[in-house]
Amino acid sequence: MIRFNKHKLYSLITLTLVSWSTWGQKSSFDLIPLGVKGGTDESNMSCYMLGPSGSEQFVALDAGTVYAGLQKAVEKKTFTLSASQVMRKYIKGYFISHPHLDHVSGLIINSPGDTAKSIYATQKCMTIMQENYFNDKTWVNFGDAGVGTLLKKYHYATLPLETEQSISGTDMSVKAFSLSHIEPFESTAFLIKHQDAYVLYLGDTGPDELEKAGKLKNLWKNVAPLIKNKQLKGILIEVSFPNEQPNHLLFGHLTPQWLMKEMNILADLAGKENLKGLIVVITHLKPPAVNEQKIIEQVKTQNPLGLNIIFPQQGEKIKL
Repeated sequence: MIRFNKHKLYSLITLTLVSWSTWGQKSSFDLIPLGVKGGTDESNMSCYMLGPSGSEQFVALDAGTVYAGLQKAVEKKTFTLSASQVMRKYIKGYFISHPHLDHVSGLIINSPGDTAKSIYATQKCMTIMQENYFNDKTWVNFGDAGVGTLLKKYHYATLPLETEQSISGTDMSVKAFSLSHIEPFESTAFLIKHQDAYVLYLGDTGPDELEKAGKLKNLWKNVAPLIKNKQLKGILIEVSFPNEQPNHLLFGHLTPQWLMKEMNILADLAGKENLKGLIVVITHLKPPAVNEQKIIEQVKTQNPLGLNIIFPQQGEKIKL
């Protein structure tokens, strides 16, 4: 029987949680994890605030947990304003990778106390959200389209794939890429740009070899030139299960082994020497805690490319 060592897990995580700067260069982005897990704890589901370094212009990458994560960030002195003030003033828009509840529930439940801003998603994702959540039945329609009474607090900004688009209220832009999350279902990757620097965030995704759609390979081809030019400051990518999880029970997710297979494909395109030191933030670890500990150990010990692996902690700023 494997026993979970709580202190060992925390120490492994803490080792990675210093303020990193990309490849020795000045940081370009501030990343504040509001939720880092992929299940069980509703106060710690996928959500990451990202903005230019020192700025008050942030976007939320997914929104599984919002307010509880902001409270944690305030407790840890990441923000000096209250959680409500940060949500209302600093978050300029929500980028939803796919409409599973662990990626949208924080947005929905906190919508009455939020301010006017945009929700960004692909057409398929947006349609599901309008039909099933903001539909005047499951929840009030706070959007500017769909069914029922439109309160028009949120603007539904549908993202075309692989087309750069400015982000309202910020100096950033975004390009969306389709991912496979149990093919034919879809998720999304968001490539966020500020000036000449980029960060890549991936929603839930399975490996190409299992999904049979080639969507990760397409994504890697698009970001390889940015890695060669040292413009990509970091990748946020999920690892939901340890290597022991059978392939037929992955449900459109990655393990440490599958992550490294995909990173090797990226290395073939960008050059292995260019991936050394690249920041890779591991998201969406699924409980139980013993599995989280396995994922951390397996990722850290199976890293021949020399990636700068970070396991984020809720509320603690990471510099990219």
